Amino acid sequence: MRSLHAKRWLVLALMGVAGILSVGAALAATPATPAPAPASQQFVDGIAAVVNKQVITLQQVNTQAQEAQEQLRRQNIPLPDYSVLQKQVLQRMITEELQRQEAERLGIRVSDAQLQQAVLTIAQRNRLNVDQLRQEIEKSGVNWDTYLSNVRQEVRMDMLRQRTVDSTINISDAEIDSFLKSQGRQMNAAPAVAPPAAPVPAQQSGPQVLGLAQILVTVPEGSTAATVQELRQKAEGLLARVRGGADFAGVAASSSDGPRALEGGELGVRPVEGWPDLFVNATRDLQAGEISDIVQSGNGFHILKVLTRGQPAQGQPAANRPLDIRQQAPAQAQGPMMVTQTHARHILVKTTQVMSDDKARTRLEQLRQRLVNGESFEDLAKRYSEDVSAPQGGDLGWLTPGETVPAFEQAMNALQPSQISEPIKSQFGWHLIQVLERRTKNMEEEFKRMQARQMLFERRVEPAYEDWLSQLRGGAYIDNRLDPQSNRNQR
Repeated sequence: MRSLHAKRWLVLALMGVAGILSVGAALAATPATPAPAPASQQFVDGIAAVVNKQVITLQQVNTQAQEAQEQLRRQNIPLPDYSVLQKQVLQRMITEELQRQEAERLGIRVSDAQLQQAVLTIAQRNRLNVDQLRQEIEKSGVNWDTYLSNVRQEVRMDMLRQRTVDSTINISDAEIDSFLKSQGRQMNAAPAVAPPAAPVPAQQSGPQVLGLAQILVTVPEGSTAATVQELRQKAEGLLARVRGGADFAGVAASSSDGPRALEGGELGVRPVEGWPDLFVNATRDLQAGEISDIVQSGNGFHILKVLTRGQPAQGQPAANRPLDIRQQAPAQAQGPMMVTQTHARHILVKTTQVMSDDKARTRLEQLRQRLVNGESFEDLAKRYSEDVSAPQGGDLGWLTPGETVPAFEQAMNALQPSQISEPIKSQFGWHLIQVLERRTKNMEEEFKRMQARQMLFERRVEPAYEDWLSQLRGGAYIDNRLDPQSNRNQR
């Protein structure tokens, strides 16, 4: 799959104003009197953890723990003991620090122009202009600069995920064919019996959505059989608690190893086909409010709760996690779809600590001059491009609107056939783009395949992301002084 074809876009586009303010309030909320940490955790040097060579201080942990308390209160999630909350917050901070370091290593930056575009998109999706968005944010008590910093960090982390995870997920044509056949069989599988006494309500037609929350007990890579059994017993104990009446979100906040533990374990709402098969099968017979048995994956033991099942509410996006930057699958195609496609090729130079933005741009400016002087685009792409399309001379084939990331598509659309762009920056690096030709085509069948590709991508991206995080942690030096036991479980 062409690495350029991001299935997550650099826009915080699915956040409603309420979601924005909720996140913003969490950033600003700090209790007037900070809750004291237990005496045993007040270290003389104030160091809570060391991540490679970076220190996380106890003060930083306490600040974020207090913010987490306020967020949990607003969500009516039972508060764990403060010492437990500290540990959960610190684990999240360690993961964020590892990602920050990886983004730094890869030279991933968010320019002011990219930040402005993200903020503009948030405003537009909420039917506001930027000034109105700022007013709403500041009404919640959040400093605008703090909010922009948070958006910049979210965009940067999404760029990192696209570079390291999304681009590794390849969906073959054979897999798409199989998926479409299975969907066709399901649609044609209605039994030949008398119709039901009452008509099926109209809202039952169309794609079904599923909302899930999870409690995850992570099993570190290379764990012994005894360790796996110990962690399974831990998961069984947590399952017994939630089935015995304990609040699921509260148990997730205090005990889950999942990245959304402090949001009550909520994973969001998406079409059923977009969840991993493992999750779909485990919750197939469950109704809203019911809890699955323990589900084992390569990452550990999952306990799933069905939050919602059925049709999405009117106007509700199929995936609605706060700060989710995921591009949603388009609506079902209805009849002919005449679309203008572009046949293009490109040369990509990625940025790293060694290859800075300036160096990458300069290299492409030099390559562009060579192209203007008559050298072959195909030959230069094969020699210098760092994209998977390099062996094909940078040829990306026929591109449909929405198939590439916005920065690339905007630059490509501005070109005439045979024209070569100036160096263009995207989250993948710097590009030279040449448009070869354009055509208008009925995309009805391709649209269905694009939907299928997106669904299959959604199934794989979360497990792939968790695997990548696990590998990132496994290759790092982590000294967690609030929870020394976790250090033994890193590798």
